[in-house]
Amino acid sequence: MDDLREALLGWYARERRDLPWRGTTDPYAILVSEVMLQQTQVARVVPRYLDWIDRWPSAAALAAASRAEVLAAWVGLGYNRRALALHAAAQVVAARGWPADLRTLPGVGPYTAAAVASFAFGAQVAAVDTNARRVAERLGRGTPAELLPAGRAAEWNQAAMELGATVCTARAARCGACPVAAWCASAGSVAGPPAPRRGRAAPFEATNRWVRGRVVAALAAGEDLPAGIAPERLRRAVAGLERDGLVRRVDGGYSLG
Repeated sequence: MDDLREALLGWYARERRDLPWRGTTDPYAILVSEVMLQQTQVARVVPRYLDWIDRWPSAAALAAASRAEVLAAWVGLGYNRRALALHAAAQVVAARGWPADLRTLPGVGPYTAAAVASFAFGAQVAAVDTNARRVAERLGRGTPAELLPAGRAAEWNQAAMELGATVCTARAARCGACPVAAWCASAGSVAGPPAPRRGRAAPFEATNRWVRGRVVAALAAGEDLPAGIAPERLRRAVAGLERDGLVRRVDGGYSLG
């Protein structure tokens, strides 16, 4: 097992992507990155993360911002409720400090709590995202927690996630490029997921999520509700945004937050 660990950690040291949040142990910066990375590709997150940290470099700075400012800065990242949860978490931290149980922060689940605890506070815990879980399952050498090398949880968590994101992917396991193939129970035998059924998927522009995004983007730009959308679709989207606390009625119109 030690040889496996050293092989993966050595590979990670050589091959890891240079991502800005990997150069810090600031729990706030790490929390921002983890929330942004939920359901959003790394390439899209990097410039937005850098802009965000430049604008709000601490939990206290973000806590002092208005909900409208936060939502406007989030436009384009999708799933706007993540922005409000991050804002609420920053307000808790600014008022009371970082809690012992990070899961008590708004919007912070088990994975995000483990990631921040590991990367920022040095906790010896497994941060198990879909990539790390896939790597552990394919290795067949134990659970993610059992694979952790003593005292190196943060480095191991990053390495396992990096391997799953770039080599041991869901669709194409590149066993020939894998640093731990010699210890892997699935090496050379991993099949990708079944081919998707043929059929015409509804375009994104036909979804309610698209309309919601258009509404938020328009309000963030200081404009009225977007034109060119069927009134019923627009009403449904706005009603949902109001329920979620993302928009509010102001002087006969609407405003963010």
